Amino acid sequence: MAADQWYDKNGVWTGSATILHDGKIVMLYTGSTTEGVQVQNLAYPADQYDPLLVHWVKYPRNPVLVPPPGIGPNDFRDPTTAWLTSEGKWRITIGSKINKTGIALVYDTKDFINYEMLDGLLHAVPGTGMWECVDFFPVSETENNGLETSINGPGVKHVVKASLDDDRHDYYAIGTYNDRNGTWIPDRPNIDVGIGLRYDYGIYYAAKTFYDQNKKRRVLWGWIGESDSEAADVKKGWASVQSIPRTILFDKKTGTHLLQWPVEEIDSLRLKGKEFNQVRIQAGSVVPLDIDSATQLDIIAEFKIDSDALEKATGSSDASFDCATSGGAAERGALGPFGLLVLADERLREQTPVYFYMTKGSDGNLKTFFCNDQSRSSKASDVDKHIYGSLVPVLRGENLSIRILVDHSIIESFGQGGRTVITSRVYPTKVIYGAAKVFLFNNATELNVTASLKIWQMNSAFIQPYPNL
Repeated sequence: MAADQWYDKNGVWTGSATILHDGKIVMLYTGSTTEGVQVQNLAYPADQYDPLLVHWVKYPRNPVLVPPPGIGPNDFRDPTTAWLTSEGKWRITIGSKINKTGIALVYDTKDFINYEMLDGLLHAVPGTGMWECVDFFPVSETENNGLETSINGPGVKHVVKASLDDDRHDYYAIGTYNDRNGTWIPDRPNIDVGIGLRYDYGIYYAAKTFYDQNKKRRVLWGWIGESDSEAADVKKGWASVQSIPRTILFDKKTGTHLLQWPVEEIDSLRLKGKEFNQVRIQAGSVVPLDIDSATQLDIIAEFKIDSDALEKATGSSDASFDCATSGGAAERGALGPFGLLVLADERLREQTPVYFYMTKGSDGNLKTFFCNDQSRSSKASDVDKHIYGSLVPVLRGENLSIRILVDHSIIESFGQGGRTVITSRVYPTKVIYGAAKVFLFNNATELNVTASLKIWQMNSAFIQPYPNL
């Protein structure tokens, strides 16, 4: 849609589509008016039978919602997909803030033209600032499939996700939704929205889910921004990409996390694969893996830890370890780091380590971190070289596991079946096409590790123009 009306002249922003009872589709989207006020607008497909829904018609009496009293003109955006209430009304939520408290406003409607604002809020968290791109959806506590957005009842939890404008990260929490008054309460307030778990601990923002009714799955899309200079973006002629779509499920084992995993269609891009079984990685060693071309890869790896070494390890001096403030993969500890070096050249002048780092406190308890180190990813001087990562839950009896998708300058890493995910943008200057290599590494001082991997080279997704456009 073009920004061609007074109510969206300064921008056609985030919107969400809803499929109605009769199969028709409506879309609500945020527009920035000629005066810079954020309002909500309604649009319909020009041809509902168009499989790509390319052309849209704007409702002639837009806007359908304006900022309510007490909400700033620039703090009212990004309506969600609507869901049905027990009274048969459609309900949406819209992100906002009051002072520094992030909030989600709630509206009911029967026709997407007239709205009733509920007295309460879906949820609010002090200190989190403006909530944008809010998402709200159910997850099953018992089934291994996604749920349609209006599903509620026994065995169902609800997820609230917000993109925090203050720090540009996507946070989520799992909790209980009250259909009667339109409120939601987190199961664990200490990991509430904006102060707890994130979809992704790298470069990933403004994510949105939708329900795929054909495959009964909930699919997550996210925006991967650039982390090089604006001048470099202008030179290459493009900036930013969408992530690989991910399925999203409730983690029944932890009860606190979501599981994110690349959609099954990605597997169709796999070319020849190669297995490496029971590779022993001694403490302080780097092991090259014989892969022909390593710029487009799908890697699945499992690591087994020497249990005797874990028992013998004493209270660690790095009990306060954090991926982001650490020295990266070069910082040696008793129980880490160990993992893979991807997009690495033969002499390791450029490399991006994806790895685990374990710590053992004086109480004997283990913590496991999943990290991605960009500090040596490029010789270029105008790119981000942060170290990303977070804690990842590892339950008794589980081996450590990683899946990594490598695509030239994008690395998406999934730890422990997708409990913790990290996306990074890297800009190698030497690791181009045939120069790219893959290595296993173990920089721990007291731990030997055994790794088993399968690595596929990946084909490109050849996107063909849709006929008759």
